[in-house]
Amino acid sequence: MRRLLRYCLISISLIIGIAGCETEPILFRGPYFVSFTESTGVSKESFSKPIQIEVHMAGAAPDQDVGISYSVSGSAREGIDYRILGTRGTVIIEKGKYFGYIELQLINNSNNILRSQDVVFTLLSTDEGSIQIGQGTAGIGKTFTYTILDDCVLGGTYIGKSGAFSIPVKDIQITSQDCETYLLSNWNIDVFSFDDPLDLFFIDNFDNTLTIPEQEEEDFPEEFATIRGTGVVNPLTREIIMTVTLVDFEDQPQITFTLIPD
Repeated sequence: MRRLLRYCLISISLIIGIAGCETEPILFRGPYFVSFTESTGVSKESFSKPIQIEVHMAGAAPDQDVGISYSVSGSAREGIDYRILGTRGTVIIEKGKYFGYIELQLINNSNNILRSQDVVFTLLSTDEGSIQIGQGTAGIGKTFTYTILDDCVLGGTYIGKSGAFSIPVKDIQITSQDCETYLLSNWNIDVFSFDDPLDLFFIDNFDNTLTIPEQEEEDFPEEFATIRGTGVVNPLTREIIMTVTLVDFEDQPQITFTLIPD
């Protein structure tokens, strides 16, 4: 009986304890700090859009603009491999906001040498003394490394046109593993009645001319699948003009289109 009574009392006390628990919100009490949201990033040098590197405020949104100074180092060469948009060395978190951005613009200086370089950003100080750099005594989040992957000369994103009045086709990719043989992701540039992308391989002859070797277009019936062609490259603008011959069709019609770096 005593054991049963003891068990009941323990059970009741546990129930009361559970029922009496309240969830208390965990409040950030500081110290406030700024840091990079991520620690690394990577892109090929042919990526043409500005890259936003995010710096965030841990704590309440500031009641005035906060300026944060930073340094730039690494193996990548400023002005050759990249440039920084806006005010170099300072990023601003605006009043009432939690994030500021360093804008990095990659420079496509592809030279068929495949390697990588790093840009290292380090947060140094803020113009508000109560806000520290990085989290904790170790300063977690105070550095950010962006890796720039070299691309082949013709690698990148293009816009395709087949004539003055054709509808441009965007986001056409050219990729290569050896900077000699390339894969074009789509040559169906306002050519056929369907919109499905058609890919092909081509070879850089290293004299501003291209060869589209004879190959089979997988999306065509077998009796009409053979294509081949040629191309030329403008070495200054990197524009490409390609001509594809439909070998198995009557009279072997040719399709010419232009690829413009995006």
